[in-house]
Amino acid sequence: MRAGFPDFRLGSVLATSFTGTLTERRGNALERIPTPERLVDWLNVNGLAVQSCTAAQLELARELREAIHATATAAATEDALPESAVRIINERSAQGRAAAILTPEGDRRWQLGSASSVEDALGVIAADAISIIAGERDGKLALCASPTCQAAFFDTSQSRTRRWCDMNTCGNRQKKARFTANQRKNSARQ
Repeated sequence: MRAGFPDFRLGSVLATSFTGTLTERRGNALERIPTPERLVDWLNVNGLAVQSCTAAQLELARELREAIHATATAAATEDALPESAVRIINERSAQGRAAAILTPEGDRRWQLGSASSVEDALGVIAADAISIIAGERDGKLALCASPTCQAAFFDTSQSRTRRWCDMNTCGNRQKKARFTANQRKNSARQ
């Protein structure tokens, strides 16, 4: 990992984790892939190893990220899917060349072409987004309850009632704020 950049928020669902490369969308937005090199880092951490990335490919990635976020948000709120976002997701999915590979442990991994490119990796992310938005996977799309975050995430909890995109960040921040408010309220009563 390159020093000097904010940590990645890694989740178990590729497409929604990718949308988490821009956090605090309704507060002080934090870009976690500010450079092409940082996108390479994120892809490598998520099993989509590429050697390099251009500024133009970074823009394609950000465009896909925002399309996935817009579509996942619409799906989570049961609104109509935005046509332009659906078009971008479909284009990136069709442009990618990757194969699903079964490991000896029984896991699925993605194998990019021998000249693996960012476009191939984006195709995998787009295909993952299609599978969750189309309802092909067990879980439900939801939005983070943090008023500054509002990240789309894929809830695979048994009850499907998860409130936070990440308990270690948004959930803890909200719990701490609630605790502090209760402490102030209790101090004022005394």
